Amino acid sequence: MTTTDLPGDRPFVLLATRAEDRPADEEYELFLRFTGLPPERLRRIRLERDPLPALDLDEVSGILVGGSPFNASDPPERKSAVQRRVEAEMAALVDDVVARDLPFLGACYGVGTLGTHLGAPIDGTFAEPISVVDVTLTEAGRADPLAAGLPSTFSAFVGHKEAISALPPEAVLLGSSPTCPVQMFRLGSHVYATQFHPELDVDGIVTRIHAYSEYGYFAPDELDLTLAAVRRAPVTEPSRMLRTFVERYAR
Repeated sequence: MTTTDLPGDRPFVLLATRAEDRPADEEYELFLRFTGLPPERLRRIRLERDPLPALDLDEVSGILVGGSPFNASDPPERKSAVQRRVEAEMAALVDDVVARDLPFLGACYGVGTLGTHLGAPIDGTFAEPISVVDVTLTEAGRADPLAAGLPSTFSAFVGHKEAISALPPEAVLLGSSPTCPVQMFRLGSHVYATQFHPELDVDGIVTRIHAYSEYGYFAPDELDLTLAAVRRAPVTEPSRMLRTFVERYAR
């Protein structure tokens, strides 16, 4: 199916929170490439820059959430005013999304937003350095439409300081890695989150490594090691999920 074959004309919405223009713009370009959407059908909203506008959820096909330098588990006094605003806006939106079972796919930061909604413990127990890990689908994951065409184990890019340490029973675990038990889960039938980054390729993660080199994801003298870590294995499968999401939910 090509973009011109997609049903309907309602856009998807990409919620972004990266303040640095280069990784922010590259993230948008990667979502465009891997979803196959034209720009007029993927509306980007940069929440770190502007308040979340009113969204008529009846007029969108679905919502995508990119990664973020924000950590949901940081104590309130360490959060900037922008982060606190974004979290409040996202919380209200996610409450509505979950109530409607609206198509939603949150990459990395989506785990924090959906995990907060669930009241799940989010902490540094299962943090993963910027690297490539092997994600294995659960039985439910292998049967899930969003994972159609994916092998039962695939390589994916990760890099996060926090993760869900215990998934509540109302969520369905879809994928795990050896160092992070909750890599992918679903709420209801259409609300998804991944701890890994389905939107990234090697060039994209290299951009982020350089952009966030002083954000504490790795020590200052580990830049070369981190760059080598993301090149240790080819990552070709996770991006298929984005196209599958769009083909399934475009309307």
